[in-house]
Amino acid sequence: MQMEENIHIDFPLTYQAIQEKTRVSGFSMASDVLTGSLLRTLAASKPASNFLELGTGTGLSTSWILDGMDEKSTLISIDNDDAFLSIAREYLGSDSRLELVNSDGEDWVMSHLSLRYDFIFADTWHGKYLLLDEVLNMLNPGGMYVIDDMIEQANWPLGHREKAEKLIQELENRKDLKMTNLVWSTGIIICVKK
Repeated sequence: MQMEENIHIDFPLTYQAIQEKTRVSGFSMASDVLTGSLLRTLAASKPASNFLELGTGTGLSTSWILDGMDEKSTLISIDNDDAFLSIAREYLGSDSRLELVNSDGEDWVMSHLSLRYDFIFADTWHGKYLLLDEVLNMLNPGGMYVIDDMIEQANWPLGHREKAEKLIQELENRKDLKMTNLVWSTGIIICVKK
């Protein structure tokens, strides 16, 4: 059988319900299903680890990360929109491994600089286009830093392409990371801290 991007995907238990609530809510920045599947696989490679997600949204990508994590791992997920975060709370809030935090990304990062993580998924401006150094300093050696939406999207505002290109160049030039740029899904970058 030949590999294709539209292969059968085993969705997390709560995914379909969150996806329906996401559609009704009007949230249009949800992570791609292929990105979610990759997040789950990468999360499974980090047993007994501390995970950080910057940009919960409605919890779609959160559900994938949780589905890959083992029982000894924890995930802190941050978002500044309580209306969207309430959807994640409704479907994922009972998972004892998860802490959902309603906070401005900059405020949260700047007040938690001493924390360290084994896996960071930066799906918002903070930790990606803003406070990149601060967030990468929160990554343990051997830890993974993952971002998506690096292939130009139809909804990108004017000038965003240049920001994305600058971010890619910054990551490529860092001496403390090993990086792979995947032209797949919405454009994924995976970095591992040396």
